[in-house]
Amino acid sequence: MNWITLTSEKEVQELSNSGELSLIYKHSPRCMTSLMAFRNMKSGSENDYTIPFYMVDVIQNRDISRLVAEKFNIRHESPQVLIIKDGKCIFDTSHESIVLKDIVSKINSFDKELSN
Repeated sequence: MNWITLTSEKEVQELSNSGELSLIYKHSPRCMTSLMAFRNMKSGSENDYTIPFYMVDVIQNRDISRLVAEKFNIRHESPQVLIIKDGKCIFDTSHESIVLKDIVSKINSFDKELSN
């Protein structure tokens, strides 16, 4: 899986302005729950999804993590998955609810809705 790490305000703004369906994973390398959720997220193959996957390290890039929460009007949690479209968070989940197959299913349903 090809992850794009968000490290700047400009990158968050570009993601928000892109208009495309995107996923943001907020991750803490110090948290066992986050590490397990990240392992689950990385278990998919390139064929499982058609959208870009972004990651924010909430420890190393605390300001970017706060910006993501503020920009997309969500409560900060970690681990956390956000699906973004047209500058808005259209789905979020966190902790043990982060299951790749469920997230891929959600992405595919949003993709179909947006294609029609």
